[in-house]
Amino acid sequence: MRADFPTRTPASTHDKPMPRKAQRPIRRSISERLEDAVLALAGGLGAVTIHREMPWASITFAGTRHTLSLCFTGSGAVDAGEDLLAKLPDHEFRIPGQLVADAQIVKVEHEMLPESKLRVQVELLLLED
Repeated sequence: MRADFPTRTPASTHDKPMPRKAQRPIRRSISERLEDAVLALAGGLGAVTIHREMPWASITFAGTRHTLSLCFTGSGAVDAGEDLLAKLPDHEFRIPGQLVADAQIVKVEHEMLPESKLRVQVELLLLED
């Protein structure tokens, strides 16, 4: 819990109000960073519709398994989604404190009518670095 205290009122004309502390940037979660990284592979043209995260551990490693469902609507976005399909398995992600140990395409669905649409489901295993 954080309390914000008002700046003090000047006691005389020579005193100046104390400056407020600069706002800290909001820290993004690992899940948000992962979503941004996956969407960046598709030129930012898709949307994450579902994101599930489950803890994962082995004898020597701990991390999380992420399942993302993405949707690409319109011909340009579908092309970008197909680029994602080609790049994802071999892409070297840069997520601070995490190592993407595995990235798999689980499901792909194409629709043509009423407009081009590509739905993709991917799974990624992140290990704590």
